[in-house]
Amino acid sequence: MSPSRLDFYFDFMSPFAYLAFQKLPAICQRHGLELVPHAVNLPKLKLLAGNTAPPNVSLPLKIRYLSKDLERWATLYGVPLVFPKSLASERLNKAFFFAQDRGQGEAFIREAWDRVWGRGVDPADPALLGELAGLFGWAADELNAWVNSADAGERYESETRAAHEAGVFGTPTMIVGDQMWWGNDRLAFMETALEKGL
Repeated sequence: MSPSRLDFYFDFMSPFAYLAFQKLPAICQRHGLELVPHAVNLPKLKLLAGNTAPPNVSLPLKIRYLSKDLERWATLYGVPLVFPKSLASERLNKAFFFAQDRGQGEAFIREAWDRVWGRGVDPADPALLGELAGLFGWAADELNAWVNSADAGERYESETRAAHEAGVFGTPTMIVGDQMWWGNDRLAFMETALEKGL
């Protein structure tokens, strides 16, 4: 039986996950797959995998290269890419679950990333959640209460550990059936496999 879903593991802090998301909905549509997003704690996920290397932003040579590489990808995809003031994505990741439970997860990802990596809005800016709540017709107080709740923290932890148990060690990661691809630059390989029926 052919797989029916594509599991997409992301963290709003990841620009490469932002880029991958520009293509994933169309890929899923072409291959009759349901896009199932999972918000994870990327720094925690790396530690669970034994990756204790410093973050890219603390490595001047690497971030200089990655900045140029991201610019190339954004140009190729025809999308904006602006580095935000911070990469403090925890509250936005938790807010995704609120959207997901209301059947608006994919739209929330699109709008949140449009602001964070498309316009450079700080994901930790308290005004961002208020703006997104208004866009989706939610009560801002209710969204903030969820983000600050123990339930949100437990779900975030659970999703991250489940991702680790599935073999995920970074973002973006895409899983279809028993096949996994890590990185925006693996989308072409993934689609070739899908065309061949995996």
